Amino acid sequence: MNSGDLLIVGLLALAGFLVGGVVSFWSRNKFGAVVCAVLAVLALGAAVLRLVPGA
Repeated sequence: MNSGDLLIVGLLALAGFLVGGVVSFWSRNKFGAVVCAVLAVLALGAAVLRLVPGA
């Protein structure tokens, strides 16, 4: 496993953690949930782009 693979796994783990934050925040703070959702989408997008060859 090289550093690129570790980065992808880390980004996916971060996205999952942030999705958990969305679920946790949603009932108390909608703004915080939206911020966590945007960050989760960015982390997931970065992981997917790292998986696409030539991107």
